[in-house]
Amino acid sequence: MSTHGRIVGAFAASHSPGITGWPEKAPPDARATVERAYAEVRHRIEELEPDAVIAVSVEHFTNFHLGNLPAFAIATGDTYLGPATAEMAAFVNVEQHHYPGAASLGRHLYAEALTAEFDPALVEGGLEFDENFCVPLKHLDPDSRRPLVPVIVNGVNPPWPTPKRCYDFGRMIRAAVESQSEARRVVVLATGGLSHWVGLPESGSINEEFDRDFVARFESGEPGRLTSYTREEIDLAGNGAHEIRTWIVAAGAAGVGWDVLAYEPVPAWLTGTAVAAARL
Repeated sequence: MSTHGRIVGAFAASHSPGITGWPEKAPPDARATVERAYAEVRHRIEELEPDAVIAVSVEHFTNFHLGNLPAFAIATGDTYLGPATAEMAAFVNVEQHHYPGAASLGRHLYAEALTAEFDPALVEGGLEFDENFCVPLKHLDPDSRRPLVPVIVNGVNPPWPTPKRCYDFGRMIRAAVESQSEARRVVVLATGGLSHWVGLPESGSINEEFDRDFVARFESGEPGRLTSYTREEIDLAGNGAHEIRTWIVAAGAAGVGWDVLAYEPVPAWLTGTAVAAARL
């Protein structure tokens, strides 16, 4: 039996602040569908008993800014504060606390990224969470027991890494997990998307056609279908839709098709809201 690590599960979910901050504003059926899907993922993660979770998301100018906006970043801290401020904690209805970090796995992932000729930013301490991780983890790990390696992908401001680069970054994550033995069982969790507009007059709109097409591509797991997006195609689903890059990273890490457990267009949450699990 191999003593090396492996990815035992991969999941993806939207992180709209409304999911935890104002869940009651969604239509009851849509809210129930999304929350059932989150509960199913939480149950699956509990059964998998991972040693660590590699959590892939964007961040919303909580740590980075236009003067320093990496395409990819890997954090190697022992703990992470989230939400970053008391005001944000009230906004997303998540109690501010520290999340545990899987520091050694983070350092290994960073070193392997360099070996694979990626050049991510290194965040050795001080990374703080916003809705990116706090919203989904309230449902998926409510007691914050799972040590995390946060990975940030730029999905908030152009220029962005290409979808193919994101998929290949995910493949690198899988290879990195398999080349170490300290974290034997690893789960990958991507958060973000789907269609939404941030800080624009279209906020609250949802491009359901784009979302359902993305869901179909994602379920197929076919790299060519996931990596062929142009910037203009994603723009049609809003500036926030560029967060699908995190899902594409997870798809590269999983290397299989996916089951989309829920998709609900929820204008009250400002987002095409989805939850998915890889067929690992």
